[in-house]
Amino acid sequence: MPRKIPRTTGIYWSGLPATMPILRPSAASCRMKSSRGSAIMNSKPTARVLEIQRMSTEDGPGIRTTVFLKGCSLKCTWCHNPESISMQPQVHWIGSRCLGCRTCVSVCPSGSLSLTGIGMEINRSTCDGCGICARECPSTAMELLGKEWALDDLTNEVVKDKAYFEKSKGGITVSGGEPGMQSAFVAMFLKSLRERGIHTALDTCGLCATTALEAMLPYASMVLYDIKEMEPKKHRRFTGESNEKILGNLLFAADYIRNHIYPAAFWIRTPMIPGMTAREDNVLKIGNFIAKHLGDIVNRWELCAFNNLCRDKYLRLGREWVLRDEPLLTRESMEQFTRIAKASGVNPDIVAWTGSVRLADTIFPESKSAAN
Repeated sequence: MPRKIPRTTGIYWSGLPATMPILRPSAASCRMKSSRGSAIMNSKPTARVLEIQRMSTEDGPGIRTTVFLKGCSLKCTWCHNPESISMQPQVHWIGSRCLGCRTCVSVCPSGSLSLTGIGMEINRSTCDGCGICARECPSTAMELLGKEWALDDLTNEVVKDKAYFEKSKGGITVSGGEPGMQSAFVAMFLKSLRERGIHTALDTCGLCATTALEAMLPYASMVLYDIKEMEPKKHRRFTGESNEKILGNLLFAADYIRNHIYPAAFWIRTPMIPGMTAREDNVLKIGNFIAKHLGDIVNRWELCAFNNLCRDKYLRLGREWVLRDEPLLTRESMEQFTRIAKASGVNPDIVAWTGSVRLADTIFPESKSAAN
């Protein structure tokens, strides 16, 4: 069930023009248009896509195009894509782009938008994410988060980058959210890409039906699988769910990989969150688990440094973020966790760390270490 998002006020831009007359289309007319659109879209396999991110170097080898899907089965405290959690479409307002024309206010069928002296107020309890405001906004200040894509259209869109994939040995990564929540589409999408000779990666948190995972694995050239926390109670506290199903699916995926040609590569990724997962005991337990159950198939164990650059995303969605004032980890901390991981029983050559780190007042983006 989608999570309810509280009513909020965005605070991005001021100096608004005088109030203009508000003329709203009837809700009935909007529903009729929406129904006709749905009927057309549903005649073909579709997925709800949050974003298509090109030139990515963080979600697998080479230069990649990452397709982020809407809907996640976890609610991680540190989530840096909070707009991906709900399966439902949402809108947000980017104040720096706003012209103050109030077009969005006038066309909103539910009357959920209002401009105030401090910015755009979105009533999340009445906004249904229809996207009319985003469609009519002349400056793209209103954005729709979650658009329906037909299988052929999405495939044709992402293969435009094939030349970059071939030069860099990259490809396409399907991420989220959680791809397993739209597994039937994802399986068809990955299959269509593989048929075109494109390297594919499945980025999963592991919390999905095992049958969903089984449907997607045959068409993934590689898998990126999260192990966030080994203690079940802590995992539930940090993410909202137990890790029992996640670890069970991980063992299933490992057995599948041992008995099939594809996926041909398997990466484990662990987010290093200050005061949460970034603990010596957690890194050791994850390493012990990998060494015991996955040592023969894991090509890379990536420690991902905490990212605090998503604060504006939470503000635009009207959500508080408990980590908003948390600083980045230091380079020394990440190198120490890397040493701990290498001493945990795994092949030390598979361990690396990525992300932005803090050293005094300096930030080093996308740093990587293979320190001994």
